[in-house]
Amino acid sequence: MNKRNFIISIMAIFSCVLLFVIEQVLQAPYLWKTLAKMGLFLMIPLLFIRFVLEKPILAFLNLRVIDLKNLRLGFLLGFISMGIVIGSFFLFRPFIDVDSIMTDLVERQEITKEIFLFIALYITFGNSLLEEFYFRGFLFLQMYEKGSKRFAYLFSALLFALYHVAIFAAWFNIGIMLLALLGLFAVGLLLNWLNLKSKNFLNSWTLHIMADIGVMVVGFYLFGFF
Repeated sequence: MNKRNFIISIMAIFSCVLLFVIEQVLQAPYLWKTLAKMGLFLMIPLLFIRFVLEKPILAFLNLRVIDLKNLRLGFLLGFISMGIVIGSFFLFRPFIDVDSIMTDLVERQEITKEIFLFIALYITFGNSLLEEFYFRGFLFLQMYEKGSKRFAYLFSALLFALYHVAIFAAWFNIGIMLLALLGLFAVGLLLNWLNLKSKNFLNSWTLHIMADIGVMVVGFYLFGFF
């Protein structure tokens, strides 16, 4: 691994550990956690791209290249992912402590039924954008092009999975958590692969949006909208 990718790896690990501390140790409300994530997953990488890599941000992100074939594939896989998310929740519902999840959302994260619609919109489009920019656009594609391709695949997908522990550490028992981590790791590999042809994160963002819609459907169900 070259020196630049080593530095990026350390930065990424530190950012995810810090988010875990903010979420699970400091028990920060959702707003403060979101602001921290914007700083760690967006502002710091953008500054790194501009002043350390010394590249124009738009050129680095390569967003002008749109691969319609993979974009359609992203939508298709996204619909499948949406179904898997919703189906998995109801399949494993007997093993999920729904009361603990709702307590965590309402009491610690201060997410209520009245504001859930706005949170759902942010998670579906804003949070998914942050995560895809960071894990795929910044980490994976940079490492894939400038270092070990295998390491880029494994590191970004594994960190993507482990980062979610901060979100659901108090929600699931160890068996469900390990199953969720395995699924997230596999999804991370798939999201990486989707972006290789176009060299940007638009394709994986499309899939991520669709999968998050499935998560939000579960959220609307838990908050009693239907």
